[in-house]
Amino acid sequence: MEDLMKLKGKNIVVMGVANERSLAWGVAKSLYKVGANPIFTYRLDRSFAKLNKLLKEEQTASSPLIVQCDVNDDESIKNAFHEIHEKVGTIHGVVHSVAFANSEDLKGDFINTSRSGYAFAQDTSAYSLIAVAREAKPFMTEGGSIVTMSYLGAERAVPGYNVMGVAKAALESSVKYLAMDLGEANIRINAISAGAIRTLAAKGVGSFNEILHKIEETSPLKRNVTQEEVGDMTVAFLSHLSRGVTGEVVYVDSGYNIIG
Repeated sequence: MEDLMKLKGKNIVVMGVANERSLAWGVAKSLYKVGANPIFTYRLDRSFAKLNKLLKEEQTASSPLIVQCDVNDDESIKNAFHEIHEKVGTIHGVVHSVAFANSEDLKGDFINTSRSGYAFAQDTSAYSLIAVAREAKPFMTEGGSIVTMSYLGAERAVPGYNVMGVAKAALESSVKYLAMDLGEANIRINAISAGAIRTLAAKGVGSFNEILHKIEETSPLKRNVTQEEVGDMTVAFLSHLSRGVTGEVVYVDSGYNIIG
């Protein structure tokens, strides 16, 4: 399978590891299993400390490259990808698992979303993918794959998801337009719409526990998905196995999205 995936030794940038429950950390663990070379970005010092702790616990064969990157700052994104290129050469894939909204904009009614809160959620959760793709593209000289993380709240109104749902809708639309721009360079881009998993980000959604129970009761698989399942599917999209797929949103949610 490793030969089919063609990810052994490939440089994959993983953005968005906040702690051991992060989807991005699930992706990193799956990448290690197939022999890839994950490169990590972090925004704040506390994220850097947690990332180092996780990597020590994982007991990786070598010390991975960790680069500071603030996705709300174009210069920071540019510098991060230049540094990655200088230190490892060609970039073969990017995992964009970054999203944020102010907590006050995830409480109460969506109609009360502030203008600044709306703009901030869009900038962090949707525009950042465009900026990341733009800075990564020059160094993805052998083609490759970009994968971002979405959620069903992009397509349907999920109580409590509010402004983040609108940002994820913009993210999914951005995937389609970016697929048009990146295809000529043999770079694919897709989104994974992950089911409800107890991540740090999920804690901000008031109805989260209800959502977990509803998925267990009504999804075709009668259970919630795991971090590992999302990680493995992401790796499939980073690999040679999905070389004919771009511009797609693929659900990893126990089939919950198909239920009427």
